[in-house]
Amino acid sequence: MLKKALFAATALFALAGGAHAADLKEFRIGILGGENETDRLRNYACLADHLKQEFGLEKVSLFPAADYDGVIQGLLGGTLDFAELGASGYASVYLKDPKAVTPILTTQQKDGSTGYYSIGLALKSSGIKNIKDAKGKKLGYADPDSTSGYLVPLTQIPKDTGMPNDKFFASTQFNGGHENNLLAAYDGKVDVAVDDSSGIGDFKDGYTSGTFRKEVDKGAVDPNKLVEVWRSPLIPNGPLVVRNALGEDWQTKLAAFFTALPEKDHKCFAAVEGGDYKGYAPVKHDFYKAVVEVRKAAIGG
Repeated sequence: MLKKALFAATALFALAGGAHAADLKEFRIGILGGENETDRLRNYACLADHLKQEFGLEKVSLFPAADYDGVIQGLLGGTLDFAELGASGYASVYLKDPKAVTPILTTQQKDGSTGYYSIGLALKSSGIKNIKDAKGKKLGYADPDSTSGYLVPLTQIPKDTGMPNDKFFASTQFNGGHENNLLAAYDGKVDVAVDDSSGIGDFKDGYTSGTFRKEVDKGAVDPNKLVEVWRSPLIPNGPLVVRNALGEDWQTKLAAFFTALPEKDHKCFAAVEGGDYKGYAPVKHDFYKAVVEVRKAAIGG
């Protein structure tokens, strides 16, 4: 009975949101955890200004969640209107409620691809040169709802080592997001950290985008002290999603707005996305079907 009551309440909130979508006054953006809150709010401030000006909104509210699940629950509960998710985060939303959000766009790398990698980074001084060298060591994950920081290494590293991660490594641990995970490896708290990366460009720059690039740009890590010891197959870039209660008109308008953003204000675009991307490309649910199935099989919704 309680579960039915909760679903009914959620449905009523969704209907109420849809009824007022045409005269939307406040637009609520969820920002994934993984980087410190101050940096996330600063990087998104220009986006909030552009949205208010473009659509005449009275308020654009930014919600930097402590972890990925905070944004996922906000989208499911109707307290957020928009977010950029990782592929696994989107799969989590879809598995819980396939009618909650619609993916509208994804990022394009500088080479035009719409994928990225999970990479394993270790200190050069550790002597670890590839993932097999890390047997009996400590592995750091980013977040339980991260694609590159958990789902992909959980399912793909064993294909290279021949053993489940909890058997191959002495221990595994979550470090509270991508930034903290990389810093945990850099500070020697774990031996290998798995994080997101474009995997293209120069290693000394932190590649063209991803957490490694952000930390190099901020001067938080010296790439000369790190080495890449593992790389996943290509992963679909995560989607920009819109809460379905807002209606198709808002999906169309927001897709057009974000598509134009890289040319209109490239500095803002780069700040929001955290690196050097080409732009956005249209995307639909089908692009993430494989990730949805992998998540469902490996860790559930």
